[in-house]
Amino acid sequence: MKKTCSTVLLKGLMVASFLSYGSQVIAAEPEVKKETPPVAAPAVVEQQGVIARVNGTAIDAIELRRAKKVMLRGQTPPADQMADVNKQALDQLISAQLLYQAAAKIEIKDLDKLIDAKLAQGKERFKDEQEFKKAIKELEMDEKELREYTRRDLLITQFVETTFVAKTVVSEADSRSFYDKNQDKFKQEESVKASHILIGVEANASADEKKKAREKVDKLKKELDGGADFATVAKGNSTCPSAPQGGDLGFFGKGQMVAPFEKAAFALKPGEVSDVVETQFGYHIIKLVEKKSATTAEYKDVKTKIEEYLKGQKVNEAIQKYIEDIKKTAKIEILLK
Repeated sequence: MKKTCSTVLLKGLMVASFLSYGSQVIAAEPEVKKETPPVAAPAVVEQQGVIARVNGTAIDAIELRRAKKVMLRGQTPPADQMADVNKQALDQLISAQLLYQAAAKIEIKDLDKLIDAKLAQGKERFKDEQEFKKAIKELEMDEKELREYTRRDLLITQFVETTFVAKTVVSEADSRSFYDKNQDKFKQEESVKASHILIGVEANASADEKKKAREKVDKLKKELDGGADFATVAKGNSTCPSAPQGGDLGFFGKGQMVAPFEKAAFALKPGEVSDVVETQFGYHIIKLVEKKSATTAEYKDVKTKIEEYLKGQKVNEAIQKYIEDIKKTAKIEILLK
C-alpha cells in the first residue's frame, strides 16, 4: 500500500505521461482487470550523484530511482533486465529535461495558485497528513521538492498542450477508416442481466449442513413456483451481498461467472427462473432479467473514443520527433555506469 501511495505523488510528473498520451486502449466495453498484488521494489541503484547532464543541467541518481518507481509501478523485473530498465528510465528523464528546458520559457498566469491546487488534489488521495508525509519520505523527497516537480509538470503540460495537442487534428476520414479496419475492437459479446438467490454452503461443510441448505433452497424454489416475488425472497433469504438489491447481479458476459452458474443463466429466457444450481459457493436460484446478443458497436457510438485515440497517437509521434530533433543539437552527457 505504501509503495502505491508514494508512486501516486510522482505519477504524471514524468515525461512518460506525455509520451504515452496515445496509449489508451480503444474498446467498445471497458475491460476489468484483476489488481496485481504488490511486489517488492527493485534494489536501489548503487551509483550515487550525477548520472547525466542535459545542456549543463545535472540529473541525479535519486531522480532515476523516482522515475523507476513510476515506470515499474511496484513490479520487480528480473536482475538481468535492470540495465535496460535503468536506460529506459534515464531516457525518460532526459526527454523530460529537454521538454522542461523548452517549457521553462512559458509564462502561466497564477502559476503558484495552480501548483497549490494540484498539490491539494494529490493530498486528497491520502487518508491523513501523516500518510502523505510518509509517502514523500519513501520518494526521498521533501515538500519543497514535490512543489518543484509539480511546477515543472504544469509547465511541461502547458507546453505540450499548446505546441502539440492544440495543433493536432483527426479527420473524419481517418476516424472512419480506423473503425472499418478494426471491427474486432468494437465487438460486444453476448451478455445477460440476472438476479439470484444464494443459500451459501462452505466448501468444508458437513453432509448435514449441506442437506439443510438444500432443503431450504428447495423450499424457496417452491415458493417462487407458487408466485412469490423473486426480489422479495432474495432480500429475505439470500446470503449473497446482492440480497439488499433483490439479488440483482447486473449484466455479465461469458467467463465472468463460475461454469455451472454461467451455463444455467445463459440457457434461460428473459423472465424465466432456473432450477436449483449447485456451485462451490452453495445453491443458487437464478432469474434471467434481460439478454443482449453479440453485436458490434456502431460508429457513431465510438467515434469520440476513436478520435481521442488517434489524436493521442499523433501527439505521441509529434513529441517523439520533437525530442529526437532537439537531441541532435543538445549537449547530453551520460554518466550512468
